[in-house]
Amino acid sequence: MRFWTLLALTALPAAAGAQTTPTLPTGPSAQGDVSVTIYQNGQSLVQDLRQLDLPAGRTRQEFPDVSAQIRSETVTLGGPGIGIVEQNFDFDLLSPDKLMEKAVGSVVTIVRTNPATGAETREQAKVLAANGGIVLQIGNRIEVLRDDGLPVRVVFDKVPENLRARPTLSVTLQVARAGRVPATLSYLTPGLGWTSDYVMLFDEAKGAIDVQGWVTLTNSTGTTYSNADVLLVAGNPNRNPGSFERLGGGGAIDQAGTETGTRERLGDYYLYPLSDRTTIANAQQKQVSFLDVKGAPARKAYEWINGWLGTTSDPRSASTVLKFSTSKSGGLGDQLPAGTIRVYMRDARGDPQFIGENRIPATPMGSQMSIRTGDAFDVKGAAVIVERKRLSSSRWRTTMRYDFTNARPEAVTVDLAQDGLWGDVRVTDQSITGERISADRMEWKVPVPANGKASLSVVFDTRY
Repeated sequence: MRFWTLLALTALPAAAGAQTTPTLPTGPSAQGDVSVTIYQNGQSLVQDLRQLDLPAGRTRQEFPDVSAQIRSETVTLGGPGIGIVEQNFDFDLLSPDKLMEKAVGSVVTIVRTNPATGAETREQAKVLAANGGIVLQIGNRIEVLRDDGLPVRVVFDKVPENLRARPTLSVTLQVARAGRVPATLSYLTPGLGWTSDYVMLFDEAKGAIDVQGWVTLTNSTGTTYSNADVLLVAGNPNRNPGSFERLGGGGAIDQAGTETGTRERLGDYYLYPLSDRTTIANAQQKQVSFLDVKGAPARKAYEWINGWLGTTSDPRSASTVLKFSTSKSGGLGDQLPAGTIRVYMRDARGDPQFIGENRIPATPMGSQMSIRTGDAFDVKGAAVIVERKRLSSSRWRTTMRYDFTNARPEAVTVDLAQDGLWGDVRVTDQSITGERISADRMEWKVPVPANGKASLSVVFDTRY
């Protein structure tokens, strides 16, 4: 709640011998030629090339329009003949509330306007507190500024020296020669990050997908980066020893790719430079396209996964899955930064409708992908333990049956996966030949007729 109707700043001329009021920066940004490298973990590297007119010797130089979240310990300033002696970062920004907080213990001028006559009266007041409300001492009385609808403003004679209109870095320099010097200010900052999102339109009849990839830039640093050269890095550089942030994924890489593309890399990270310079305004989200693929092959599949000795008393829906490749030939042809894929299909009227979404991890080119979009309404399955018999002190024989139903008017194939097959599990009998995918998983393709049923029986020889 505001305790005054109007709070204004009037910078009065300083009295003779008084400390000069700091100049408030106005107009365009003080930044120079800005380059921003943005990582997916919310961290960014800012490099700002400014032309400085410097006197020889020791001098203090201010750099406004830096990030309000600058990691000051990462600041470097490079230029011919200059060295850093000391640096300070002033991040206490000018605002009405901050002015009142800084004025506690000082004398300000209270100006009241008579709403009937327009006449103004002025009183000197000492600010006693600014904790949730403004408490003043005016002469011998104590008064609280209230939001009572009467026009009142507070006049200050100066701006506190440690209060800035914009985030400002001040650096004490040792300059070898006077003159104009090109200097690059570099620093790391949180608050500037990017995410990738994908819009996928699936044409089931054609077995194809159109994919649009978007980069979303988010800036909460407190500073606008004007006409910046932006480079995006797909990956998460370590920020603290022993701590590495990982992006989780809901979509699956069925088989990791082994193809090398032409995209530039930095170590083990991929680089995505924006084609044009752009302004990243503070408190703004900006979207830029980085992937546009039409008609890549894709197919719909149904997956049903069972844990070891898992049984189902009620039929459980199969997962609807889209399978596609990121290969250069017959796929999307690019590396995919970690992000969210949202899948659409056209309805009978030709309008695209949302059918599901999932996250994917950072995906190499040439990978085989599975995106689970949701549960199948008409395709369900159940698992039953038909028999479990001890063969010896260390061996068991387990007979499993998997039953599937299909209420669709066309036949489907269910990709059945049995997990939990650790150790020396052997399959001694199976009604459909399956494939061992990994140390703990086997898969079978079970055809289910239109409006029909199908079953699969498997006998396992295990240690438990």
